[in-house]
Amino acid sequence: MIPALSTRFRAAPVLRQRQRLLFLWAGGLLVAGDAIFWLMFAAVLSGTGLATVDGTVHSFMVDSRGPVVTAFLTALTTVTSPVWMTVISVAVAVAWTAWKRELWRPAVLMGAMLLAGVLSTLIKQEVGRSRPPSSDFLLGPDSALSFPSGHTLGAGIFALVLTYLIVSRSGTRTTAVLAFTGAALVTLLVACSRVYLGYHWLTDVVASLGLALGVTGIAIFVDAARHGGRNG
Repeated sequence: MIPALSTRFRAAPVLRQRQRLLFLWAGGLLVAGDAIFWLMFAAVLSGTGLATVDGTVHSFMVDSRGPVVTAFLTALTTVTSPVWMTVISVAVAVAWTAWKRELWRPAVLMGAMLLAGVLSTLIKQEVGRSRPPSSDFLLGPDSALSFPSGHTLGAGIFALVLTYLIVSRSGTRTTAVLAFTGAALVTLLVACSRVYLGYHWLTDVVASLGLALGVTGIAIFVDAARHGGRNG
């Protein structure tokens, strides 16, 4: 009995230290993501900052199209559409619940994806920004508003939050770095695909990257507050 209590007391400071570290990461992501989003929001409304190169970047992407890159980014943007991301998220959550016999981490993932949908819808309606010229759309018409990019936001949140939920319970620091690097690269590729295929301005996707970081920070904070970095 006494050795068990001693082990528990020794473990408590480690858990608290891990929880504090997760809180710092969550706060850093939230602040960084918030700053990026609001800078893009202000730039779009005022036509200043990064918004001044939206047209230039759009034209460069359109002029740089090639068959191989187009085929790859078309497949990527199709798989990461809001509809498909919803289907994939639900499938992952259900499979995780059945396999691991747990509800918390699948619930965190689904909560983050739900928040992505709500934020995208509300902000699009608030800003009311038009998409680039429809003549540059490669995959057919799209009447939805442009700011922010729902594809980039959903894919970014899914990749980053899912990576956190997996590596925070197991794996080494090296594994975590590699996993988050992969998640970030996937998110950036999705962002590039939306500009390349003609459906978004640069500031649309950068704003979504900021939102994805912020929502990931919220997910980490919620998870750390409940678990303190423990397994399970």
